[in-house]
Amino acid sequence: MSGQPEAPIHYLEPGSSWWPVLWGPLFSAVGAGLEATTGVVHGLTWVLVGALLTLMTAGWVNARRKVCAVTLTATSLRQGREVLPVGRIAKVTGVEAPAGAKPLGGGFTVPRKTTEVPVELDDGSVVLAWARYPEDLTEALKPLVERKS
Repeated sequence: MSGQPEAPIHYLEPGSSWWPVLWGPLFSAVGAGLEATTGVVHGLTWVLVGALLTLMTAGWVNARRKVCAVTLTATSLRQGREVLPVGRIAKVTGVEAPAGAKPLGGGFTVPRKTTEVPVELDDGSVVLAWARYPEDLTEALKPLVERKS
């Protein structure tokens, strides 16, 4: 802990929940159960398969939580690994996305299963914020942008 209080969060999308980590153990339990109906169960093999699938899934979930997370506080909008100061945002409604607008977060496109939220910056450029629930992100951003105007 840094000792500093964290800013209140106005909007949050974690990128992924941790429940997919259960897929590996569940798959192994089903496999062992099916194998038990035919005779000998290779218990160690199923434990190793479950552990391997759990580790792979944990890596996948961890990556999604870093790359696909959206966090909005009064001072910053974090999209993936990129942080945009809210003070730089000039407009969030009625903004058209020009062709070739840069998505926030460091990728070439917005993440899969998210929708673009065009945002005009203080220099007149337009970037693409994104969220699974774009209306909710826009509604959370509006008062923060209007307050600084």
